[in-house]
Amino acid sequence: MQDENIYKISEMADTDIKDVYTLNILICYLLYKINKPVEVEQLYEIAVSSSIVNYFFYQDSIDYLLKNSLLCLDKNENDTDCYNLTQKGRECAENLKSYVSKSHRDKLVLSAMKYFARLEKEKEVKIEYIKLDEGGYYTRVRCLDRKADLMDIKLFAPDYTQAKLLGEGIMKNPAGFYGKIIELALENQEEEYDLTDV
Repeated sequence: MQDENIYKISEMADTDIKDVYTLNILICYLLYKINKPVEVEQLYEIAVSSSIVNYFFYQDSIDYLLKNSLLCLDKNENDTDCYNLTQKGRECAENLKSYVSKSHRDKLVLSAMKYFARLEKEKEVKIEYIKLDEGGYYTRVRCLDRKADLMDIKLFAPDYTQAKLLGEGIMKNPAGFYGKIIELALENQEEEYDLTDV
C-alpha cells in the first residue's frame, strides 16, 4: 500500500511538460525573456537539457511555432540558423505565460542563463587535457585576454578522470580561480627560519 502511494506521488511530481500547447507558450516565453536570436542547436540544448522538455514534444512544438509564425528562422552574423520570436510570438509570451507554471518558466530561463554563461566562460578560459607518456595527465588552463594570455598553467593529475574534475571545478568560476591564484602569488611570504637555540 505504501509503495503504491509513493509511486502515485512520484507520478504527480513528474516535471516533464506533456502538452505541446503548454510547451509552445513556454518556448515563446523563453525567447521573450532572452530577447535575442538563439541558434537552433542552442535552443534545443537549453530546452531538452532542462529535463522539463522531451525531444518529441520539443520537435512538435518547434514545428507548430514555425508553421504558425510565432517563430521565424533567420541567419546570424556567422551564417548560422537562429530562431527569432515574431511579434505574434511576443504577444503569446506576454499574454499566455500564466498558463505555464512559474516553476517551469523559471527553470527553463535559469537553464538558458547558465548555458549562455558557460559559453562566455569557455571564450575566456580554455581547458585542455594532455596525456603524458610516463603516465597521468596535465590539465592545462589558459585564461585569455584580447592580446595575450593572462595565465597559462598546467596541473598534474594521475588519471583522466581527476584531470577532468580539475577542469570542471575551474570552469565553475574561472574568474574566481584566476583571482585566487593572483591573490596567493601576491600574498606569498618567504619561509621563516627558526634561529632559536635548542
